[in-house]
Amino acid sequence: MYKNLRKYIEELEAAGELVRIDAEVSSLLEIAELTDRESKREGGGRALLFTHTDKPFPVVTNLFGSRSRMARALGCSDLTELPARIDALVAAVTSPKDSLGEKMAVLPLLGDVARWFPVRRKGRGECQQVVHLGDEVRLSMLPALQCWPADGGRFVTLPLVHTVDPVRGVRNVGMYRMQIFDDHSAGLHWHRHKTGARHYAGWRARGERMPVAVALGGDPAYTYCATAPLPDGIDEYLLAGFLRGSAVRMVKCVTNDLYVPADCDFIIEGYVDTSEPLTVEGPFGDHTGFYSLTDLYPRLHVTAITHRKDAVWPATIVGVPPQEDAYISEATERIFLAPIRLLMQPEIRDMWMPVAGVSHNLTLLEVECSYAGQGAKVASSMWGAGQMMFNKLMILTASAVGSVRNLDLLSALVRGADLERAVIRSRGVLDVLDHATPEVGVGGKFALDLTTTAPDPQTKFANEYERWSVEVCYKSIDEVLDVAQLVATSERKYIVVVEPAAALLSPEELLWFVAGNVEADRDIVLRDNRLVIDGRTKRAGAEGMPKRWPNPVTSSRATIELVDNRWNDYGLGDFIPSPSLHYLPLCEGEGAER
Repeated sequence: MYKNLRKYIEELEAAGELVRIDAEVSSLLEIAELTDRESKREGGGRALLFTHTDKPFPVVTNLFGSRSRMARALGCSDLTELPARIDALVAAVTSPKDSLGEKMAVLPLLGDVARWFPVRRKGRGECQQVVHLGDEVRLSMLPALQCWPADGGRFVTLPLVHTVDPVRGVRNVGMYRMQIFDDHSAGLHWHRHKTGARHYAGWRARGERMPVAVALGGDPAYTYCATAPLPDGIDEYLLAGFLRGSAVRMVKCVTNDLYVPADCDFIIEGYVDTSEPLTVEGPFGDHTGFYSLTDLYPRLHVTAITHRKDAVWPATIVGVPPQEDAYISEATERIFLAPIRLLMQPEIRDMWMPVAGVSHNLTLLEVECSYAGQGAKVASSMWGAGQMMFNKLMILTASAVGSVRNLDLLSALVRGADLERAVIRSRGVLDVLDHATPEVGVGGKFALDLTTTAPDPQTKFANEYERWSVEVCYKSIDEVLDVAQLVATSERKYIVVVEPAAALLSPEELLWFVAGNVEADRDIVLRDNRLVIDGRTKRAGAEGMPKRWPNPVTSSRATIELVDNRWNDYGLGDFIPSPSLHYLPLCEGEGAER
């Protein structure tokens, strides 16, 4: 456990995992552009501490942007330790206890569990060393970032948003971005499927104001736990206690009755007036690599801002992968595999969400199969389970063949697939951020069940696309596809169609671009044991298309030039060109929307 965020920062700096930038920098676009360049280094780059910003507080970014930093944040030397701890805990609780001695042996474990529950303390915490009330409340004093040029404004990007169920009083801590509207209000961006939205609906049904508290910083485990896919009603600070090995100390807010961690850096207190109409929020350059466009969300009215005397503002940026969130997702894969096997699918041996799939677009599952149709059963079950309901594309392999993470094996299975038997289709809930579907949050789902596939033995390939039996065709986004002709003229099993501007993309980048742009029902066609995948940008408003279509997330040329010219001021070492230069040709215009 870490006493506070500064202790974590000190440890990272001592380990060479963090670099201080003492040059004065702006929270308006400049910090984000520097973070984007650093985070796309091999292995995720370093954390960045900006000691002189345009606001009264330093800013730290890319805190979780490597495997080693993610492991440190969760109190271990390697992420592989956590599944072993969870497996041991599950085994100790669920294994048969025949003798009195075996039953008694569980008691120390129960004592450990009791020490993980959060505890309330009287008085004020470190997070309340400085208190701003009334006219002193100014959100503009906080170094919230504007990350991308078409963003709707400045956003709080690592908020731990505390709400409670109005009936049961059960707490939820979610990570819902916040757009700062003015000195006293901000937007709360929680999707319709999230617990925060359910709490809001409950308070609205009662005709009452909804209390909200937003924490930032503190032990880095808190930030991870706010992102974790816990079942509704399970306290995020119980998970934090498990990861830390000790209880989280909680103190009461100054202007409402919510409790927050005592050691956090900032607390923003307030309420949502549930009788008010929703407010336009966005756009925002999102983790999908595309802008999420404007929509209606609740407005938070701020009643207090408190903070530590030595507070550091933690922030993240999201956009075209890889970014910091990829390492958070990897931790989730490992931590939650054991509960998935215990509660939902015991036959799952591994789960892999590649970075290019931005968590919900693509998931690969390794399944221990013992009967016919088991792959289809797992796919159907996972599409109805927790946050896996947002998954759009899935590949399933059999554990008897080998690891799903073995790319040589996986490509051999993909080449060897009998697509007429392997394809599974469904329809259901998708992430609200999926821009490709005409109906927000609902669309097609597609899986390749390779659990009975014999690997194709071919081993020599001219390029990466041939290795996967993929042919990439470049066609204008306004050109109508002739699927029959594409199938007749290609020798490959998978035909991927993208616009000519995508020719600059690497295979992994192409996977990101296509997975984001595909609606499975509309854009994936099976013909003569071939798949034709239309991964192009679509014309918004056309028949069967969404009413709006976002641009990929990129920096502006002006910001790129600013950072290029100031590079030597930052002390970051060898020059790193802007990753955005690679993606600007994919954009139409300079706004969030095409």
